[in-house]
Amino acid sequence: MGRAAAVRGRRLDVTKLRLLGWGALLALVAAAPMACRGPDTVHIATEGAYAPYNFINDDGEIDGFERELGDELCRRAGLECTWVINDWDSTIPNLVNGDFEAVMTGMSITDERDEQIDFTQPYIPPSPSLYVALAGAGDAAASGVVAVQVATIQADHLAGSGATLREYETVPEAIDAVLAGEADAALVDSGFALASVAESDGRLAVVGPQVPLDRGVGIGVQEGDDDLREKLDAAIGEMKADGSLNALLRKWFGAEAETF
Repeated sequence: MGRAAAVRGRRLDVTKLRLLGWGALLALVAAAPMACRGPDTVHIATEGAYAPYNFINDDGEIDGFERELGDELCRRAGLECTWVINDWDSTIPNLVNGDFEAVMTGMSITDERDEQIDFTQPYIPPSPSLYVALAGAGDAAASGVVAVQVATIQADHLAGSGATLREYETVPEAIDAVLAGEADAALVDSGFALASVAESDGRLAVVGPQVPLDRGVGIGVQEGDDDLREKLDAAIGEMKADGSLNALLRKWFGAEAETF
């Protein structure tokens, strides 16, 4: 599939493993998440399936707004950063487990998540979630069967509202469910919603009410990792101050993107 192999953030040399006894092997596996991290080395996890936030390009590399922003933040913070792919649903558990040190994967800052991990200041301002339906379906589609990505603020919102929802592993799968007639609408972040409509050749449209749910999107780090959080936070602040963050937001999300 062209994706960089990433199993809970660990990379082990198979040739070397053949030379190790089982005891040494188990010790190496247990230490793997943090052993290869130098004082200024950071592994950043992303889903790689959420364009334009993050995706895998034709060369099989991680690309998108968060990749470009993350690389610039690391440069400004003096950090050596390596990107790894991690499924959305296991992102927070694997961060807590120490499989990587940071996540940039379109993760909205919420009180529930803030109890498990720490966040930088937002690098994407708060914006409403939007319903996407087939063009011509009208606002009524938002009251029908709604597709969402599992373990998201959109899924939590709909579950609490008593709506009929169908959960999918990725946001693109939720949009595909609308196109295939499996769902009447999908509730997704505004950036992805607008990009999906723009690329649909007129097949999709935004319908229904806007749904404010988040405090913006930030970088997640392990709880108590104040050193890393403060370095990244300072770099985000610099980019807000000099206008370069707003320029990236417009580049990847269009001229009408929400900015700071």
